[in-house]
This record gives sequence, C-alpha cells and structure tokens, in this order.
Amino acid sequence: MAAIGQKRPLEAQVTLKWKHSTDGVDWEELSALYRAAPLGEKKPLHLQKVFSNSMFKCFVYENTKLVAVGRALADGGDCSYICDIAVLPSHQGTGLGKQVVSDLVELSGGHKKIILYAVPGKEPFYRKFGFMRMKTAMGIFENPQKQVERGYLSEA
Repeated sequence: MAAIGQKRPLEAQVTLKWKHSTDGVDWEELSALYRAAPLGEKKPLHLQKVFSNSMFKCFVYENTKLVAVGRALADGGDCSYICDIAVLPSHQGTGLGKQVVSDLVELSGGHKKIILYAVPGKEPFYRKFGFMRMKTAMGIFENPQKQVERGYLSEA
C-alpha cells in the first residue's frame, strides 16, 4: 500500500470501476474531488446540473471512492466539448487522467469535431490524443480579467 500522498501505478491499485451515468453519484464527493485536484470550487448542485446535461460522463471509483471524472457536452453529430477532467492527487501521474480523456474521445467518436480547453501549460498532454491548437477560438467568460491572469484568455 502506498503512503498517503504517494503516487501509485494503476497496476498496484484495487480494481477500478468505470461508470457512465449520474445514478448514485455523491455530488458532495465530486465537489471535494475538484477542490483536491485542485481545479477550484465547484458547488454540488452546479456539478449535478452540468453533468446531468452532458451527453457523455465518466466517473472512476476505486472501491467506493471517486478518484477521477470527466464529461463531454455533445450534440450527437457535429460537436463534442470535453471538459471537467479531474483526478485525485493520489492518483495523478498514474495514467488515469489519460484513460478518462481516451474514454471521452472514444465516446465522442462520430462527431465532426471534438474540442476542449486545456489548463495553460497542459497542451502537450492533449496533443498526444491528436488535439491541435485552435487559432480562432474565442470566449466570453464570467470573470474575464481573472481568466486573462490565469492564461485562458488573451486581450490581443
């Protein structure tokens, strides 16, 4: 058994259970996963709403503990948007995040385009899946100045 905070290879883990529906999801636990990842504060009711409205979702459990998650908003033919990929720190670096992204890309197969926003600096990770930088993507965000500071938006 690995020490607390120590990263373990997936082979050393107990069986992982993959789930693709929101049935039985503990939204408080999911909110805690995002804080731990650390990907910020996402309230349980907000997460329930956005995951329920997503065509594809992926929840990964080790025994009964939620350890990784992701979702894709999709319209069934033209566009699938992969987002909210999160892995507990104890499971980061094990390949689990890669498996979640691969699962969502596979589920999104058949769409004319699959897009995502990468955390600044993580673009090389997504290039491994075939993602390329979009030159014309633009966005309107709730707090644009904060997103400029975080590297998601550019005023240029």
